[in-house]
Amino acid sequence: MDAVISRAPDQKDDRAVSLQDASAVYDLLSITLGRRGQYVMLSECLERAMKFAFGEFHLWYQLALSMVACGKSAYAVSVLRECAKLRPADPMVPLLAAKVCIGPLHWLEEGERFAKMVIDLGEDAGEFLAKGYLALGLTYSLQATDATLKCSQDTLHKKALQTLERAHQLAPEDHQIILYVSLQLALVRQISDAIEHLQEALKLCKDDMNSLHLLALLFSAQKHYQHALDVINMAVAEYPESFSLLFTKVKLERVHEGPEEALVTCRHMLRMWQMVYNFSQHSGSEKESSVTEVPMIKKHNGMHLSLPDAHDTDSGSQRASSVAASRLEQAMSEVTMQNTALRQGPMQLWTTLEQIWLQAAELFMEQRHLKEAGFCIQEAASLFPTSHTVLYMRGRLAEMKGSLEEAKQLYDEALTVNPAGVEIMHSLGPILSRLGRRSLAQKVLRDAVQIQNTNHQAWNSLGEVLQAQGKNEAAVECFLTALDLESSSPVVPFTVIPREL
Repeated sequence: MDAVISRAPDQKDDRAVSLQDASAVYDLLSITLGRRGQYVMLSECLERAMKFAFGEFHLWYQLALSMVACGKSAYAVSVLRECAKLRPADPMVPLLAAKVCIGPLHWLEEGERFAKMVIDLGEDAGEFLAKGYLALGLTYSLQATDATLKCSQDTLHKKALQTLERAHQLAPEDHQIILYVSLQLALVRQISDAIEHLQEALKLCKDDMNSLHLLALLFSAQKHYQHALDVINMAVAEYPESFSLLFTKVKLERVHEGPEEALVTCRHMLRMWQMVYNFSQHSGSEKESSVTEVPMIKKHNGMHLSLPDAHDTDSGSQRASSVAASRLEQAMSEVTMQNTALRQGPMQLWTTLEQIWLQAAELFMEQRHLKEAGFCIQEAASLFPTSHTVLYMRGRLAEMKGSLEEAKQLYDEALTVNPAGVEIMHSLGPILSRLGRRSLAQKVLRDAVQIQNTNHQAWNSLGEVLQAQGKNEAAVECFLTALDLESSSPVVPFTVIPREL
């Protein structure tokens, strides 16, 4: 029988049969293409089905799921908004929309609205009510990280903790919720309380990667580096391909055992990256929307080095400013690299490689091996020439060589790409002071501590600049603040733990 899509009243029964048949075909198509990872093709097929799917929740929801799967996140949220209108009492729809907004899109206000839609359903949301509060708590927590005023940060952190504790009351056995309560306590430096909650989460799920990672960071905040290393090694044994864990391991080894030991892990990370890259090249999964053209990695002769992040360790849940910076860098790098040999691959994989080279550079600089450090920075620059992380590390190298003007220029360039880069500011401030521009140095460092008021290094540098200006009382306040913060500072910022549903 021919498909009937006419909206005429006398065609109602025939249209219902056609829709039922089409829906069954699309369900089979979803199963087949989903198993092969062909989500782009599936989303295109389902888009074509929309012409006869007016008011049909099932097909709209299938389209939304396919959009999420193939990385068309903004489109997925638009479709989920329509789904919520078709089925306003279904908590799954706004919860999925909140997940997409909180994760890939970083649309926090929009995520907050979707989370409140779940909460507004009250008891009708059933088991999803706790997840609604979890989503809302995460949006507040991420907004607190993005906020630039201390009063806003404090208010949002408090709201986040209250909302996450409400989620915990509703679902006391949910280890993910307890993890995020613990993380929220860690973010406001209540380290002992955070460990107490985290132990509860680990009793419920003893091999959860993020819980183990956070535990290692909490131990490092207490300066129990050997305990932290034991935990991270256990986590790496369980999740050997997690670069996030390996970056933290490098930082811990650098502090506890020295840069030489950390470089061994870096070399291991390069070998691991090559394996993951080779696998991604041979896997048949079609992910056109989530890949970007990037340069083909060269075959390196001799040294195979390391890969943690030199300064921007907020790779778990990014700040809005760092999301913007990475998009700008990507666009600039694509322009720069259009005449070079290109190869497709997930962008995250290439940024990881950049981070590995820059981490190795940092370790070599600590050993005063400036030639090797320069080699590593050059490798990173061959991937992303205009990356703020690369510019920053080039500045660090120039500073170590005594070229203060060159270092200042490179820090300025890095700050242009990432205006909220606290690590860049905290390096630029002392350079400006040494060049005699103390008022500007003070302003740069005050901006740094306003953006991230838990950064003890920025507070310490601000104290040094104020001391050089003869403002001893203000300098002492900064030094005391730096000491207090350093006593609860982890080797990698707590924000490296991803905040996502």
